[in-house]
Amino acid sequence: MKTIAKTGYVKRSQKDYSLSFKLQLVDEIESGQLNRLDAHLKYGIQARSTITQWLRKYGTFDWENLSVTTMTKTPEQRIIELEAKVKLLEKQKARAEHLAERADKKVIIFDMLVDMAEKEYDIQIRKNYTPELSKTSKKNTKKQ
Repeated sequence: MKTIAKTGYVKRSQKDYSLSFKLQLVDEIESGQLNRLDAHLKYGIQARSTITQWLRKYGTFDWENLSVTTMTKTPEQRIIELEAKVKLLEKQKARAEHLAERADKKVIIFDMLVDMAEKEYDIQIRKNYTPELSKTSKKNTKKQ
């Protein structure tokens, strides 16, 4: 590595980067967390072409056919993945059912409290809205 005294800029070569760093960077770019320019600026990599070389060498993008190649999963891996997804969905369903049941109980209790208050204080708390025409609607119907 060479350091220029005036600016403090560190000139690096590809040999300075570990394989794990390169793989991590490629993974971040391919997962969409960073783009090449952001990675170039964030990690101080001298040339953007360096990142492109790493993407070609270590990435899953097929540069000859210009398509993303995905590693095929074995049926066992797919089953394990789907089982985990089923468990997650079952937990989410149970939570939603619990919240719905709790909301129903709250509505029942609220209705009981309103009924008790209406009886005890002899007032009408609930409003009975009857669909009536507003004043502007009545004027419009008379003109026709």
